[in-house]
Amino acid sequence: MNYSNVVGRRRLARSGALAATIAALVAGPAAAGDQARDQAWPNQVNARYKLTFNGFEVGAYNFTSKYSGETYSATGKTEISALFGAFKWTGTFTGSGSVDKSGPRPVAYQMSYKTKKKLTSVTLGFDPAGVKTIALVPNKPPNPETIKVTPDNLKHVFDPISATLAISNATGSDACNRTIPIFDGKARFDLRLSLKGREAIKEQRPSGQPKELLICRVKYVPIAGHKPKDFEKPWIDYDHIEIALRAIPSAGIYVPYRISVPSSVGPAVMTADQINIIAADNAQIALRQ
Repeated sequence: MNYSNVVGRRRLARSGALAATIAALVAGPAAAGDQARDQAWPNQVNARYKLTFNGFEVGAYNFTSKYSGETYSATGKTEISALFGAFKWTGTFTGSGSVDKSGPRPVAYQMSYKTKKKLTSVTLGFDPAGVKTIALVPNKPPNPETIKVTPDNLKHVFDPISATLAISNATGSDACNRTIPIFDGKARFDLRLSLKGREAIKEQRPSGQPKELLICRVKYVPIAGHKPKDFEKPWIDYDHIEIALRAIPSAGIYVPYRISVPSSVGPAVMTADQINIIAADNAQIALRQ
C-alpha cells in the first residue's frame, strides 16, 4: 500500500467534506438587504456546485431546500472521485425543522458518508434547548485525547443543515459579521465570519441580479470533540477559509457562489455551476456560472 496515496485520499475527503459542510451552512436563505428579514422564505432553492482540489475537478455538491409555511426541509449530497476512480467518497446531509422570526428551530438531522469499504452515519434529534439525541454508526468510544463534548456544548447549537437558516436575521450590512455555533454529531465548533471585501463577477446568462460578491473570511474555531494536536500544525488553514456570497434581492436571500478551503497540499474549492430559485411569489430565478 502506498502510504502517501492513503494520506492524500484522506486529506481530499476531509477537505471536500469540510467544503461541503460549509456549503450546507450557507446554501439557504440569508436576508439580502435591510428589509429582507421580513420577507417570506423562497419556496425552493436548487443548487449544484463543482468541487476542485488543487485545480483538478474531483466532484460535485448538490443542494435542495424547500419551505412550506413555517417549516423547512433540506438535502445535500457530495460525490468525490479521484485518482482515476480509485478513490470514491459520497456524503449526504438531510435536515428538517421550523422557522420563525427568531431563526431556525431544528428538529432532525442526518449525515452519512461512504467509501468503497466504509459506511458512517450521524443522526441528531433536537428539542427547544438544543441537541436531545445522538446516534452514531459505528458507535466507537472517542480517542482519550479528544476534548469531551459536554451537555452545555450542545445547547442552542445548529446542525450543518439548520445553520443554513442561522444567518436569516442578517442584513446586507452585517452578512459577514457573525458567529455560527455548530454541532455535527461529533465535533462542536464555531464558524466566525468577518468581512474581507467585495468582488465583481460576470454571468454566462443575464439573471437580473447584482453582479457582485460579498467575500467573507471564515475562521473555524474548535470547541469540543476534537484532538488538540490536530490543530497545532494543521494541514488545513482553518483561519482563512472564504465564502463568497451573492445577493439575490428578487428572492430576498444570499446564496454561496464560491467556497475556498486552503491547505498545505492545495485548495479545495466549491464553485456554483447553476442555482435555480423559486421565490415566495413563484417567480423563477436562474443563475449560471
